[in-house]
Amino acid sequence: MSQESEHGKWTVSSSDESTEENDDDAEEPSTSSLSHSGHGKTSGSQYPCSEARKVGHKRKASPVKFNDTSFPTEISPAKIQRTSQEGLGWCLSSSDEEPESEGQPQHAQKEAVKEEKYSAPKKQPSCRFEDNELPVSQKPEKHYKVASEGQDTWDLLNGGNPFRFFVTKVKGIKSKYNSGALHIKDILSPLFGTLVSSAQFNYCIDVEWLIRQYPQEFRKKPLLIVHGEKRESKAELHAQAHPYENVRLCQAKLDIAFGTHHTSGLMAVHYKSKFKRKLMSLWKVLNDVKMMLLLYEEGLRVVIHTSNLIDSDWDQKTQGIWLSPLYPRLPPGTTGSAGESVTNFKSDLIHYLMSYNSPTLKEWADIIQEHDLSETRVYLLGSTPGRYQGNQKEKWGHLRLRKLLKEYTSAIPAQESWPVIGQFSSIGSMGADQSKWLCSEFRESLVTLGSSVKTLAKPDVPIHLIYPTVDNVRQSLEGYPAGGSLPYSIQTAQKQLWLHSYFHKWSAETSGRSHAMPHIKTYMRPSPDFQKIAWFLVTSANLSKAAWGALEKNGTQLMIRSYELGVLFLPSAFGLDTGYFHVKKKMFSGSNEPVASFPVPYDLPPEQYGSKDRPWIWNIPYTKAPDTHGNMWVPS
Repeated sequence: MSQESEHGKWTVSSSDESTEENDDDAEEPSTSSLSHSGHGKTSGSQYPCSEARKVGHKRKASPVKFNDTSFPTEISPAKIQRTSQEGLGWCLSSSDEEPESEGQPQHAQKEAVKEEKYSAPKKQPSCRFEDNELPVSQKPEKHYKVASEGQDTWDLLNGGNPFRFFVTKVKGIKSKYNSGALHIKDILSPLFGTLVSSAQFNYCIDVEWLIRQYPQEFRKKPLLIVHGEKRESKAELHAQAHPYENVRLCQAKLDIAFGTHHTSGLMAVHYKSKFKRKLMSLWKVLNDVKMMLLLYEEGLRVVIHTSNLIDSDWDQKTQGIWLSPLYPRLPPGTTGSAGESVTNFKSDLIHYLMSYNSPTLKEWADIIQEHDLSETRVYLLGSTPGRYQGNQKEKWGHLRLRKLLKEYTSAIPAQESWPVIGQFSSIGSMGADQSKWLCSEFRESLVTLGSSVKTLAKPDVPIHLIYPTVDNVRQSLEGYPAGGSLPYSIQTAQKQLWLHSYFHKWSAETSGRSHAMPHIKTYMRPSPDFQKIAWFLVTSANLSKAAWGALEKNGTQLMIRSYELGVLFLPSAFGLDTGYFHVKKKMFSGSNEPVASFPVPYDLPPEQYGSKDRPWIWNIPYTKAPDTHGNMWVPS
């Protein structure tokens, strides 16, 4: 049958239609229906997250010392047999398309996004807390020098950084490499504005920690948290939010049905509806968007970044941030396209929020409509779950990137020699070989430059993929626990050993972050000498079909499984007719470089893996060499 929806027109067989029960559509504060029984803390992390993250947290809290010989030694991906799925009533499809973005969450269906009404678990906080009684972690809170203590806020935002692109502060590196960086407390500082309310979109959230990042005077301001948790992890998030009357939760859901003619991770085709409901319950929404909407008395600010809302993501990792200007409120009665930028950022952001089908997010869309976003110089590039045909295909994912590069960039002489770079923290299934997706539809999008240029022969443009090696992780500031945020699994890696020939090491001497493992995700098109870039993208999207989308039905349909968001920097939007930015030689260097020098946060050119280098894989042991803290990695 054919269906028309917010996500375009697409076709499914009758067996594709979801039979999962519908949740209540009521838009109520998440704490309204929670019971008031006691809640006991556990020794593990207090926030829902991926299995890899949980292992990283466990290893950090309970390290395995290098001299402990009671654990198995590490093994090569090539020698590990496929995980058996026998006895489960289903198997992984041969298309290798199981969604394995950050944490390999697997997606089911989407209904309208709603604020939640949910029965809380039996163990739960028994009271609400006043500001001076906020629950405090057992571990003392880390102190970071915020803008008000260390530097003038406006110099940081406007002085010598026309791109408004920043990295996060890192503990344990030289102070000069943090001089132009931001911590979440900087972003939420009262010097950035007098907060009225805020919305936080994210994947992994520690509510208690998040509340503490707000200044004391803002901790009771209305806070909306948009997430993708379900069932047990959703209940855990509700329990976290329960003490805070100002916190509301909004759940993002998927409406992608899995069925007969799409080999999309599961071949659950002709099973009875009861089993199918049980099967679908294994799939989890991935709301990997990382965005803040900050409404001030003075205006509005949008922050698009790559960090989860947990302590470790703002501590010793390399993360990226785009911080918008302060958008002033438009005069009362202003309508139409007033306040739009040359990049159409305002309308694209509103369209993105409306794709969630949430009345609460409609309120935020209305707030954005009331502000002047005309100073924005970046393009919004998002993904939302769905199957798209016709002109809907170019609104999201890698086809959206292709469209923007076609319309707003110019052809460059000898551009076939300009490589593409992808840098990410997680990897999905690419297929049996490079022709299945990476070097076909995805590369075709990344190599597009201008509308007058014919599609290049696929082998002509090199691809450099930056992903940490085992030694990168072992020698990092965090040691092996850093690998918890690099969830490339052995089950995926063993099926695509061909991919590893594209891999390059992580190195970031330019920003002083070679030992701060990357959770940032970036893509770019550098010149052969790596002194220029035709464009730069910072995004939440890892290297996966789930995040970027994959063509179906002979290229007539694009299927996307997750919510993602990023911003694209193009020379034309910054008044450059050269077709490129210069690359800044040192990210935190002075003003002796060209004005249009982009601060790429890692070293160019990237160094290819050597014969002894292996990509980090989170769910196998590493016991042959200790990390920087004298520990081993045992994922059990």
